[in-house]
Amino acid sequence: MRRASSTHRAWQELPRHLRRRAASHHVRRVPLRLRQKSRAEVRRDPTYGFFTRKILGRSLPKRGKNRRELRSDAFARRQKDKRWLETHLWHAKRMHMENMWGYRLAIKPTEKSFRPSHRASVHGSILHDASYYGLIELRGAQLVLSRALEICCDPAGAGPASKRFLSGIRGWETAIYESESYPFGYIGPIFILWRAMTTVSHTSQPAGVSPTAFKPKGNPRRKQLQLPDETTRVIWVRCHPAIFSLVLSTLKEAVSLALGALKESPEYSQNSYAVEVVDLRDSINVFEIMGPKSSQVIHGALTPTIDNHNGEFKKFWSSLSNLQSTGSIPSNMVVGFTVLDPRLNFPPKNGKVRIAEDKLPTIHKPWECFPTASLAQSDIWDQSIRDALKVPRFTKKEIDARKAQNPIPGTPLRPTTPDNRIPVLLIQRSGKSISSTSSPALLSAPPSQYTMNSDSNLHGWTLIIPKGWGMPFLTSLIYTGTRVGGQRERAHQAFEAGAAYFPRDFPASAAYEEFSTSRAIRDEEEWKKKPPAKRVSWDKLSTLNPWVPAWIAALGLNPVAGMDEDDTDMVPTQRDDPLPASDPAASWQSNIARLLVPASGLLSGINALRRNRELLPLDVGIDASALFQGALLHVRVTLCGRGVPDDMAFIYALEDREARAWAKAHSKQGLVGYEVGQEPLDVTELSKIVPSDRAVIGFVTSGNYSMSRGRGHAIGAVSLARLRQGTDRLVKIRNRDGTVCRAALIDFLE
Repeated sequence: MRRASSTHRAWQELPRHLRRRAASHHVRRVPLRLRQKSRAEVRRDPTYGFFTRKILGRSLPKRGKNRRELRSDAFARRQKDKRWLETHLWHAKRMHMENMWGYRLAIKPTEKSFRPSHRASVHGSILHDASYYGLIELRGAQLVLSRALEICCDPAGAGPASKRFLSGIRGWETAIYESESYPFGYIGPIFILWRAMTTVSHTSQPAGVSPTAFKPKGNPRRKQLQLPDETTRVIWVRCHPAIFSLVLSTLKEAVSLALGALKESPEYSQNSYAVEVVDLRDSINVFEIMGPKSSQVIHGALTPTIDNHNGEFKKFWSSLSNLQSTGSIPSNMVVGFTVLDPRLNFPPKNGKVRIAEDKLPTIHKPWECFPTASLAQSDIWDQSIRDALKVPRFTKKEIDARKAQNPIPGTPLRPTTPDNRIPVLLIQRSGKSISSTSSPALLSAPPSQYTMNSDSNLHGWTLIIPKGWGMPFLTSLIYTGTRVGGQRERAHQAFEAGAAYFPRDFPASAAYEEFSTSRAIRDEEEWKKKPPAKRVSWDKLSTLNPWVPAWIAALGLNPVAGMDEDDTDMVPTQRDDPLPASDPAASWQSNIARLLVPASGLLSGINALRRNRELLPLDVGIDASALFQGALLHVRVTLCGRGVPDDMAFIYALEDREARAWAKAHSKQGLVGYEVGQEPLDVTELSKIVPSDRAVIGFVTSGNYSMSRGRGHAIGAVSLARLRQGTDRLVKIRNRDGTVCRAALIDFLE
């Protein structure tokens, strides 16, 4: 028999109670009788090179110092095919990373944090680094910039030259199309921000502007700046990185068209205009902080400077700590100010909500700080100031050395003259959706059960800081206790708020095609990895296309042989900023289903919107019926009973007879619907009736279990023409990998 010592290592001969991980890698950790054997095993084993250097006192040969690769060169080499954010190293140690849109972005945390992240967005705060979003600067005459935006932006809603946006006190969320192509050529959503102009008194005005340009109107205490059209203005356009190149080329084309129109105009032909279009993707960092405690996080992590701050900002900053939710602030309100280096005040202290003396926390003081031009000013717009701040004047090591000299450890450092002062911009942000008018009561149920609660809307702040200060600000913001989310958490916030998320929920855009194609490749690879007995049989389910939604079938179009789905133009009819009710063009979309000829009504409504932006009507060769047939509507899906819809689930139209049966089947739960002419079926029997492929009117683009609602919820798109053929708001949902159908109500998203 062979001895055990010849087949076991020295550490394997130890008793169970002495076996430790530290002992298996250190000779002196084993008893004396086994040290000689373990030392010999370490010498023979090449995998123990590190421990050979540590135990035997000699090191392995190293690469020469002249041949070593610098850390900066190694990082630059790894960014040849993608870009890193300034906070990449912090995210890479704690999150799953993937290559997306030319960047290396964080997808989700490595820890189990799906539910905690949702709780943080609803009850606390959650942070997301959105510095990968594209930024474009337009600099030129106000007249040219306004006309260029009117050419390519969504004509529904307020225009770019409206007072609420032109003054720079509020941002503008809109959609961009190819120049003069509305409603075709949809690109995606964008955010536009005008640089705020200075409010002047009677004795002072900006240099280069005549005194006659200032005509105060309304309340004399709030004088608004009236500038001529030739005044040079600056605009920032933020867009998703998937459409950055398209947005940049579209803006350049729109500017060229605007300049050409002014040159041909007899009124402005004698003037000379020029517009500068600059790519600023590497000039700023952006953090999105969502949740009811986001204001306290901002108030605790940032320390504004005392200089150059008027009474309006002091009032705003003092009210910020008591703000329960940013939903009470005007939408997209802009606040600009200058802060100290956050490392001087590290670790930060969170701002706490002060309860009144009467101890009535349910009664909140109304928000009294309204957006003004002076409150929205910031030096971050100046390129020279941003360039001077690209590299912090003091390193973290130098600041820590200054802190070590404090007589009381942990106290903040007093700012000195050489310390950096960083200009920032703070923009109110809301993740909410705008629902259409109340739908007819097909299935009348309690509002809390079938409609989205207003508390589901998520509000927060967008913090814009110069380049080079990503990590100092991130460290201070995280230390306040806020969580950090990736792409999954950001998409889930929009889903819980019932809002469409780009590009996942925008099937009419080119970015959606790229997204759906990459998702189809990934899903098909996962499906092929499973054995036939453990994967879904798409042939038995008769699924149209298990990997990509068949939008041609949903639109009711008959594709010819060899025609791809991409060859059909889909027209989005959703509105992110609806028109006022008094506007005659606002009601054409809601009343289109009541018209005897809806196709002509749709065409006339589109031409009315184009005339509002001084665009020519659509070509007479465009078929109104084809335009109506290709229109898609964003909808929000709420199930009437149990079930959870998944992505790419089918949305079927219901006939009146089946709709009555579903209404009667749910009447046992207190629901009232259509009058039933015959004995209805049970919910279980109705769920087994799978409609034909011709009944498909749309697909679910985002479906999951909603934690804020406690039930299944989905965002999708349906055909405007096919929806009118069946019951308006009562539909049937079926997941692509199942045979069970569920009744659901849909609500239009404007």
